[in-house]
Amino acid sequence: MKQALLSICAAALGLTMAGQASAAGTLETVKARGKLVCGVSLATPGFAAPDDKGRMQGFDADICRSIAAAVFGDGDKVEFVPTNINTRFQALQSGEIDVLSRQTTHTFSRDASLGLDFGPTVFYDGQGLMVAKSLGVTSAKELTEAAICTLPGTTTAQNISDFFRAINGKFELVVFESPDENRAAFYSGRCEAITSDRSDLASIRAVANNPDDYVVLPETISKEPLAPAFRQNDSNWGDIVSWSVWLLMAAEEKGITQANVDEMLKSEDPDVQRMLGATEELGKMLGLDNNWGYSIIKSVGNYGEVFERNLGEGTRLGLTRGPNALWNAGGLIYSPPIR
Repeated sequence: MKQALLSICAAALGLTMAGQASAAGTLETVKARGKLVCGVSLATPGFAAPDDKGRMQGFDADICRSIAAAVFGDGDKVEFVPTNINTRFQALQSGEIDVLSRQTTHTFSRDASLGLDFGPTVFYDGQGLMVAKSLGVTSAKELTEAAICTLPGTTTAQNISDFFRAINGKFELVVFESPDENRAAFYSGRCEAITSDRSDLASIRAVANNPDDYVVLPETISKEPLAPAFRQNDSNWGDIVSWSVWLLMAAEEKGITQANVDEMLKSEDPDVQRMLGATEELGKMLGLDNNWGYSIIKSVGNYGEVFERNLGEGTRLGLTRGPNALWNAGGLIYSPPIR
């Protein structure tokens, strides 16, 4: 009985927090608190994981910092809240976090049924499978009858089922509750393969004792557009999240970097002037200071810098840009005009 009452109270508190955030507007709530609260992964190298000094590093973490920089002029005014796969959406719905930046796929059902909206796609991904090289497998189609490790509460189970159904193959899905358990089971040989987004597989491979012992198979079996999420019915906050992301992309296209942003304030390019707040007053339209764009680039750099620093070929993950290159370089990364 006592436990039931505690659960009811916790749920009521969550609804109250969400109601307060909605009534005041998330921007006002964040400003009054003095920091952004951003939901990230528990520990996924390349996307969100603390370094040896305890500072959160990663692609998703830098998306959080870009939003904090837009609001406060300081990308470090953010609290990172690790969320697991099963609780990430509840944390956002309840008001525990202001935005979710956590390798989350934008899907129809999530958009339409969870009371959430999604910002721009920050990483175009797709589901894949990884095996030990010693298995001698070169294609996912050879994994019929294999045990495959994965996590619950994601799109991966449906995708892998659809894939094997299409080739009339059978498999055993072995589900683990935590990323650590999932990785350990795969490394130990409990499963012949592990399936997740290809970027996540690169992270799993990178933290193995012998990364070269594993290979990601060539098939991409789904589309997984990863995007930040926020609560519905707060269009101003949604605009801030979305335009913070788009600003990163537009800055790369215009050649604005963390190193040259001060010099670019003198640019005669009208687009650059607007982005950095040298002319017009676009920031006021969002309820932000006019130098919001400058603050983002000064804090984290442009989209390309965020990608290369955390995920690129010079990192442990070693990812190429692929579809995450700018639109004018053969990719899909594209910002609406900032004007």
